[in-house]
Amino acid sequence: MSNNRVSTINGHTAGETMERQEATVLTDSGSEMARIANELRAQSDDTEAVLRKMSKYAVDTLPGAEYATVTLVTGGKIESPVIVGDLGGQADELQRTLGEGPCVRAAVDAETVWIDDMRAETRWPRFAPAAADLGIASMACFCLYIDGADFGALNVHSTTPGAFDRDARLVGELFAAHAATAFGAVREKEQLRAALTSRDLIGQAKGMLMERYQIDATAAFSLLARLSQDSNTKLVEIAAQIIEAGPGS
Repeated sequence: MSNNRVSTINGHTAGETMERQEATVLTDSGSEMARIANELRAQSDDTEAVLRKMSKYAVDTLPGAEYATVTLVTGGKIESPVIVGDLGGQADELQRTLGEGPCVRAAVDAETVWIDDMRAETRWPRFAPAAADLGIASMACFCLYIDGADFGALNVHSTTPGAFDRDARLVGELFAAHAATAFGAVREKEQLRAALTSRDLIGQAKGMLMERYQIDATAAFSLLARLSQDSNTKLVEIAAQIIEAGPGS
């Protein structure tokens, strides 16, 4: 065959064959990922429970994954509320201690971060050798959400270098997209529920103030707002304190 000719496999170019293979991987995985996402949305309204299930599913479905964690950054504080496997937890602890690592990078940049060989990794000069010493050889980190300065990432780990091949990456990206959608839906539910609870508490406290001081609803809310501002305390917390104190206080 001439060197100038494009190689073919069963009548298709190598590029076309690779695209077909990728399409097959995505098709085979798509329905399973959609099922997992639906389960995550339907089974629980609790964020931590959903994250725990999500991490377990990641280990079970992503080729090469042995451990999984979720990294959440809230108010500048890095937390790992969910850990599947001690080694993954130790890797997250390293990132908290050293202040660098792929999990935070994935969330901050809203992109997937892959590490094929931890011993050869140069982007995080302190984290990489320490993680390699723990026995972690490769990692993948997926952004789950970004909410202002707060964000979250799903991380999977392996003790084998190059554990996440092309197919694993395709499946991983697909899984992360479905997981992020499911997690977003659960967070919205929690936020709505919290908002409704806050509204009920504030309404109850307003009623107590109206009865106690014989004032209207506007004046009662103004009083709550002033107490909140003067004490540098959230309005809903002031309302809860008034309710807890009772009508006779």
